[in-house]
Amino acid sequence: ESGIHQDGYLKKSTTYEIMTPQSIGLKSSRIVLGKLSGRHALKSRLKDLGYSLSDEELDKAFVKFKNLADKKKEVFDEDLIAIIEDEVFCIPEEFQLEYFNVTTGDQTIPMATVRVKRGKKIAQEAAWGNGPVEAIYNAIDKTTGMKCKLLDYSLRALTVDRDAVGEVTVRITSGKREVTGRGISTDVIEASAKAYLNGINKMIYERKRKKR
Repeated sequence: ESGIHQDGYLKKSTTYEIMTPQSIGLKSSRIVLGKLSGRHALKSRLKDLGYSLSDEELDKAFVKFKNLADKKKEVFDEDLIAIIEDEVFCIPEEFQLEYFNVTTGDQTIPMATVRVKRGKKIAQEAAWGNGPVEAIYNAIDKTTGMKCKLLDYSLRALTVDRDAVGEVTVRITSGKREVTGRGISTDVIEASAKAYLNGINKMIYERKRKKR
C-alpha cells in the first residue's frame, strides 16, 4: 500500500515484479489503495475502471478518496465507483428499467422481455440468449439501440439471509470505450439488468461530456 512503492510500480512495474500478470493470463496487477496511496495510483486505478477525469474532477475525487481512506484500511473498486458516480459525475439515468420478464428452464431456450423508459418514451423488446442474463442483455440492446460487448461479470452477496441482496458488477465496451456498471437487487436477473443499463447510461454520459 506504500505510496512510494505504488508510484514507482506504476512508472516501471518491472522494478517490483518478478512474474508479470500477463505471463499468467491477467491484464494487470490489481493495486490495493489505502490512506498512503497518492494521486497517481488513484488516477491509474480509475483509468482501469473506465473513468477519464479532468484535473479538476481528479482533485475532487482525490479529496473524497482520502476522506474515505482515513476511515477504511482498504478502498475497493466499488468504493471508487461510488465516489465517481455519486460525488463527482452524478450520472443521470438516461434509460430506466420499467419492466422485465425472463422465461428459462431445462427444456426451454431462455427468452427475455424488457421495457425501458427514456424520458417520456417507452420501448419494449424481446430477445433470446444462451442463458437468462444473455437474453436480458440482448433485449436491452434492442430497446436502447446500443450494442455492447460484455467483458466481465461478477456477483456478490451484500447480505447473508435467505432473501439476500445481490450486487452485480459488469464491465462492458462499445467501440473504444469501456465502463463499469453496477446493479443491486434481491433478484439476480434484475440486478444484472440494472448493472447493464447503468453501464449504458455511463457510455451516453461520457459521450455527452466529451462534446461539451
